[in-house]
Amino acid sequence: MMKKNKKLLIIGVLLLSCFAIHFFSEDSENVENIYSLQIYPYIATTFRWLFGWLPFSIGDFVWLVFFLFLAKQFFSLLQFVSSKKRRVLYKEKLVSFLYSFLLFTTVFYILFNIFWGINYNRQGIAKQINLPIKEYTLDELKTINGLLTQKINATKQSLLRNKTAYPNTQVLFAMTGDAYKNVVVKYPFLKYKSRSIKNSMWGWLGSYTGFLGYYNPATGEAQVNTTVPKFTQPFTACHEVAHQLGYAKEMEANFVGYLAAASSRDTVFQYSVYTDLFTYANRTLYFADSTSAFYYRRLLLSSVLDDYKERRKFNQDHVSFFEPMFRSAYGLFLKSNEQPQGILSYDEVTGFVISYYKKFGII
Repeated sequence: MMKKNKKLLIIGVLLLSCFAIHFFSEDSENVENIYSLQIYPYIATTFRWLFGWLPFSIGDFVWLVFFLFLAKQFFSLLQFVSSKKRRVLYKEKLVSFLYSFLLFTTVFYILFNIFWGINYNRQGIAKQINLPIKEYTLDELKTINGLLTQKINATKQSLLRNKTAYPNTQVLFAMTGDAYKNVVVKYPFLKYKSRSIKNSMWGWLGSYTGFLGYYNPATGEAQVNTTVPKFTQPFTACHEVAHQLGYAKEMEANFVGYLAAASSRDTVFQYSVYTDLFTYANRTLYFADSTSAFYYRRLLLSSVLDDYKERRKFNQDHVSFFEPMFRSAYGLFLKSNEQPQGILSYDEVTGFVISYYKKFGII
């Protein structure tokens, strides 16, 4: 009986902690001022200081252990279901399973949110730079498409003229840190200390499930899939660092990544971010006016179109039945974390860029 009461007490405390986190997260102003600006920076910097110096990803091994644990539990459940004694042990096993399930989910929820997840409820970058995010017109969307084509063509011509080679992985990560050193001159709150950007050991899997990078909240590491075309990687690295800095929502991480990459002195970063932003903006325009979307695509240099073809071919060569399932599951995850558009939340960076251009006259 004492053992049973102890288990109930543990679950009760954990559930109360979950409710406390949930209620705290309801107030975006408190989240911004107390958690995102005061508590989280110390957590994130500590993790990066602890694990950033390692040449491999601790977080990737954490995920490996996590999935092995889930697999073990799944096979144990199958073994129990197929057992002849299952009727005798059913009640005992069910209680044990429910306890383990509640213990696992509550601890996971608490740690995920304390280490990073509460940032989904913050006021964010728009509040920090006083950027009003409003509905934009079709003409404004066309204007941004036009400006992005100019940026893409100009940076691509510079790369070709100077015969600039894409950096290797370690140089790329160092250049990402330099990009944030440049942007911090204008936006001091984007200061990035204790760099911790790693090559994903699951890059091969990411190529078949559609992810370019991810953030490990348990270790503070930013992961980049370095198996994808080179021109996409600089912006991906900047995007993942934005997650490290506490910008959890994908459109915000895209926008912060844009601010950093566009501030870089390295043309490979500028080209990378503008090609990515054009993908989002042009896709948004296509849904509103497909004729105009095709018009702006035709303005791109043939060498730029070759890069897009390379990316498209890479995706076609890595098609799998896992990707739709992964995208669907991840879309549900995003919707449950203040991003009702799901996967299309990435595209919402277009509204941020339009507002930024209207306010500052630059992109």
